[in-house]
Amino acid sequence: MSVSVSTHVLDVEQGRPAAGVAVELYSGDQRVGGGATDGDGRISALASDLDPGVYRLVFAPSSPFFRRVELALALEDGHYHVPLLVSSFSCTTYRGS
Repeated sequence: MSVSVSTHVLDVEQGRPAAGVAVELYSGDQRVGGGATDGDGRISALASDLDPGVYRLVFAPSSPFFRRVELALALEDGHYHVPLLVSSFSCTTYRGS
């Protein structure tokens, strides 16, 4: 069994991808992946070859209100794409494909 994770951050207030957003993936207290979003707001290979389990995905967007967005995810075998849409007034996420 193997788990992989990618992400995409969109600044919906500006109507464009959010470049340079720091993203980290943790298993317990251990950092197992991370990086900064590219010019298209993506990190295509945030982490791979992980064991199934519960992980924390932590975003540090440049929103004037949302400084840290943390998600707890139960990941089974397969690939997961977890986008974040953020503005000064809201943030949302979903399980992408």
